[in-house]
Amino acid sequence: MIMRLLLISNSTNAGEKYLDYPKHNIKEFLGDKIKKTLFIPYAGVTMTFDEYAQKVQSRFDEIGLEVDAIHNHKDPIEAVRQADAIVVGGGNTFHLTNLLHKNGLVDAIREKVASGTPFIGWSAGSNIACPTICTTNDMPIIQPPTFEVLNLVPFQINPHYLDANPDGHAGETREMRLEEFMEVNKDITIVGLREGTMLLVEDKKMKLIGVRPARIFKYGETPIELTTDDCFTHLLG
Repeated sequence: MIMRLLLISNSTNAGEKYLDYPKHNIKEFLGDKIKKTLFIPYAGVTMTFDEYAQKVQSRFDEIGLEVDAIHNHKDPIEAVRQADAIVVGGGNTFHLTNLLHKNGLVDAIREKVASGTPFIGWSAGSNIACPTICTTNDMPIIQPPTFEVLNLVPFQINPHYLDANPDGHAGETREMRLEEFMEVNKDITIVGLREGTMLLVEDKKMKLIGVRPARIFKYGETPIELTTDDCFTHLLG
């Protein structure tokens, strides 16, 4: 497969405007030829899809990109087939997954991206690039028919990865939750993607972008930290 992926941990850094920190990475990734993006707002729950699309458009205006929201198409599968680039926003991963399957889009997106169409996702949009959504941080507000998603990369992502719990909280840490996943999914690697970072996949290579390291989890091994100076390509298998 000839894939180009930009998998972003989060949309907004603390104290910044929505999509402000990754907007130039998005523009650089898409280049000058792509002007229109097919936006999938299905992860949005507390705002309408129109509101979500406009929110993204307000930032994309700054980098010369048009948002074409998929919910405005009578045939969403054909919209995917005709897309110059696919962008999937964050929100609730279960809601997103449910609507992708309901509209028959999982295979359509996978085939389109495998043919070379650029794919951008942040938060929930990055989760669905994985084999399953089982390392999302979101509450299961709805039950999708399956947790399986696009399988564009062979590992799992945990967006918004945090190392510690808030003061006074005695519950499980994020790392402990991921250890639970590995206990029943021993052969799957997890990339803990901290906020302000993203994974870039192109030319059959993968690298980390951002100022924070990523934390790599493998069953039976001590987690390791990889930075922008390290090679991530081996995680593609």
